[in-house]
Amino acid sequence: MDQIFRDETFDKRDFKEDHLPKGEYEKCLFTNCDFSGTDLAEIIFWECEFRSCNLSLAKLTKTAFREVKFINCKMLGLHFNDCNKFARAFSFEHCLLHHSSFYQAKIKGTIFKNTQLLEADFAQCDLSGAVFEHCDFTGATFDNTILEKADLRSSFNYSIDPAMNKIKKAKFSLSGISGLLDKYDIEITP
Repeated sequence: MDQIFRDETFDKRDFKEDHLPKGEYEKCLFTNCDFSGTDLAEIIFWECEFRSCNLSLAKLTKTAFREVKFINCKMLGLHFNDCNKFARAFSFEHCLLHHSSFYQAKIKGTIFKNTQLLEADFAQCDLSGAVFEHCDFTGATFDNTILEKADLRSSFNYSIDPAMNKIKKAKFSLSGISGLLDKYDIEITP
């Protein structure tokens, strides 16, 4: 039987050696923990917060993230598309999400603040109403992505083809408009 952990704090733990027990974690705080390369499959995180943790290359098969906050975390190469789809909800602030995949994920209203999404995969992802505040999208993939009512006004280095993505009522800044015209290989000057 899986264990249930409530209102616990895990600080400076190396879960590469001492694996996180399978179970349900509710309102737990993880600070300065190393989950890199670990197997987090089928673990449930409910209203948890991860601060300054390394989750790079962790396996997320059927992992449940429900109202989870990631703050100042290193999260390279994660496959959020493998997560449990039921009530999936998370937010990211000051995180590194390079090479992470959100392929076909339905993550409406997700908040990304001051986050680097270099070469992240958002193909066929539903990001309706998502907020991207000061995010770097260098090399990120948007293909058949739903960005309706998303806010990218303060974000940069994105390349989004309006003909290949749904962007109705999305918000962009004038300085970021070139990211919508990349395929035309034109020069835009201020």
